[in-house]
Amino acid sequence: MILRDSQGHPVRLPDERWNHIIEDHPNIVEIPETIGETLQSPDILRRSNSDPDTVRLYYKRLPDQADGEKWGCVVVKYLNGDAFVLTAYITDSIREGEEI
Repeated sequence: MILRDSQGHPVRLPDERWNHIIEDHPNIVEIPETIGETLQSPDILRRSNSDPDTVRLYYKRLPDQADGEKWGCVVVKYLNGDAFVLTAYITDSIREGEEI
């Protein structure tokens, strides 16, 4: 599957990564539009502290949840002109990193 980031660049979501998301983070699958919307119009975009040159974390605030504020997070690797989703999940906190 090909998605677009906030700059209009294509971002691949390979089957292997999708399967990882389904298995390890099934709660995000309950809100399927979260991944695409988060990439296209993030509320917060940060560089990864562990790999600031190639990994970006896209965050989108989710509608009010019964158990407090939640964010959709999509982690994308940009490498040699290619971009692909590493993972996506729902979180209640935003990781440290330089905001873009």
